[in-house]
Amino acid sequence: MRYLISISYDGSKFYGFQRLLKHHTVQKSIEEALSIIAKQSVLIKGFGRTDRGVHAYDAKATFDLSINIDLLSLQKALNRLLHPYIYITNIKQVPPNFHPRFNVLKKEYIYKINMGQYNPLYADYYYQPDPKPDIKKMVACSQLFVGIHNFKNFTSGKRSNYESIIYDIKFIEKDNILLIKFIGKSFYRYMIRNLIGAMLDVANTKASIEDIKKALEHPEIKKQFKTAIPNGLYLNKIEYGSEVDE
Repeated sequence: MRYLISISYDGSKFYGFQRLLKHHTVQKSIEEALSIIAKQSVLIKGFGRTDRGVHAYDAKATFDLSINIDLLSLQKALNRLLHPYIYITNIKQVPPNFHPRFNVLKKEYIYKINMGQYNPLYADYYYQPDPKPDIKKMVACSQLFVGIHNFKNFTSGKRSNYESIIYDIKFIEKDNILLIKFIGKSFYRYMIRNLIGAMLDVANTKASIEDIKKALEHPEIKKQFKTAIPNGLYLNKIEYGSEVDE
């Protein structure tokens, strides 16, 4: 039987989500915990990946088990073994052909910026720029990214296809904390951090709106913008279709 788990984790304590041989990762930790409970080797398939330092409220992964086990008991057992930096918020059975990456309808990420005084307790969880960026310029820049674009100049590494769709980018500011919410279909390596970095470059007059337009319209001409730190980035939500009753 195939199961889908929802995962929350503190990315500052791991070398990213994806399994690495010599480093402590989220995937490796969950697989080790599942293998202890099932008394056999269990591998998980993730929604994708997050890099070192990136956090998650609602990451997803699937795994197969041949044993019968109460899901609530499994969840409690996993959380005992994964405590304190990973927490399984939900487990449900899904169809045997369900894939946590290929079945995604939408992903939602949030980037957090402390616009107030520097706080050392925020170091692993917020970007704390100095000087503070011009939010109006960031909003204007963000609207260029909404829609279907070739994001080659905002993605790290080589791919066969750089096209993706961003449905919306929202800005929410409260109590000196700026939240930038990205809603889209697929986000490639470093893509959100590069989009944030480009907004910051525009906000700090290190790049212009025209520079961003050209980078989108002419992906064959290499452009380099700032890459925002991973600390402020959170995978907030993943939406699937009716097959998992989301």
